[in-house]
Amino acid sequence: MVTSTQRWVVLVGTFLMGLVGGISYAWGVFVYPMMKAFGWSRAEAVLPYTVFMIVFTLTMFPAGRMQDVRGPRKTAMLGSLLFVVAYSLASLVGRFQTPVWLALTYGLIGGVGCGLVYASTTPPARKWFPDRPALAISIAVMGFGIAAMLFAPLKARHLIPSLGIPTTFLALGFITGGLGLLASLLVKNPPESFHVSARKGSSNTGDDIGPRKAVRTATFWMTWLTFALVAAGGFIVIGLVPVYGEQVLNLSPSRAALAISIFSFFNGFGRPLSGMLNDRYGPLMVMDVTYLLQAATLLAFPFLVTSDISLYLASAIIGWSFAVTLASFPTLTALAFGVKNMGANYGLVFTAFGLASLSPTLASWIMGGSLDYSPAFIGAGILSGAGALVVMAMKRAGILHKR
Repeated sequence: MVTSTQRWVVLVGTFLMGLVGGISYAWGVFVYPMMKAFGWSRAEAVLPYTVFMIVFTLTMFPAGRMQDVRGPRKTAMLGSLLFVVAYSLASLVGRFQTPVWLALTYGLIGGVGCGLVYASTTPPARKWFPDRPALAISIAVMGFGIAAMLFAPLKARHLIPSLGIPTTFLALGFITGGLGLLASLLVKNPPESFHVSARKGSSNTGDDIGPRKAVRTATFWMTWLTFALVAAGGFIVIGLVPVYGEQVLNLSPSRAALAISIFSFFNGFGRPLSGMLNDRYGPLMVMDVTYLLQAATLLAFPFLVTSDISLYLASAIIGWSFAVTLASFPTLTALAFGVKNMGANYGLVFTAFGLASLSPTLASWIMGGSLDYSPAFIGAGILSGAGALVVMAMKRAGILHKR
């Protein structure tokens, strides 16, 4: 007999799996120590993370398919074991002092591990909570959002200074692998006998749609396009916020960096609130209002962000937008295509996020050495506004039933 407690245990497991993925996602604290220790350029120090993001994104579809067929437990276990392998090999960077070594270990193997683990978070959460689907999904992905805020200071202030870079990698292997294996033991799909009445509009009324059929629908491509547009806009700006605070507003490095902490707080802890709003009003309504707010904020950024307070407020809005994005698109995918193939379908949708993550590199190349940030912020605002317009089109087309 399935008790109500069991599904909350599963939800805790999905949260921990998201946390595991987020620990590896937080790479920025390694960049300067590696430049100093190995004499690498910034581009070389960032290369492993770039490979990680590309591999992580591309793995989401096959990992989601494996999760749909084999279940979340086996998929997440395999991902956790790959984290151990990736970090253990990465710890040999002291012997192989080349960014290519980390690109192959942390980037390639770790990226696959992250894809396997992250693909196993939202589908079981959604299946166990048909009565509160968006809230469950948002809690599952909350760990990914807050991991950097919790573990980046641990890496920067304690692990790297006291253990050094190689041993820090080894420690992270034990942390991510152990925590991931523990989390995977808590996660499973509900049995066929499990039944909780779904709220009106919380699941699609037709048959579950597989990925081959999904990609031939307008709904998929409108969803994918919105994801890419709003995520690209956010990615461009959040990378510029601290340097904007220092160079334009003349803030100290610590005061400028506080903007990133505020962003991380709203990005992580805003996800459950986003989930509750999605359950009440539907994801399209929440997304539309949020992306219009993000677009207005970014378009006005060069003109209205003239102090630390306005910088922090803008960072909070961008963080909230990320929270809505990462919590809403899994929910939207399940609403549009059902839960049976949610892992594979969301894996395809998630490729938009991976493409968007490359936008800061493009923005930096366009800016060159210029100190005029207006084109980047205005461009990001236009992208976000375009995403909001696509959401409006989806609402007008009646793609999803109203709640």
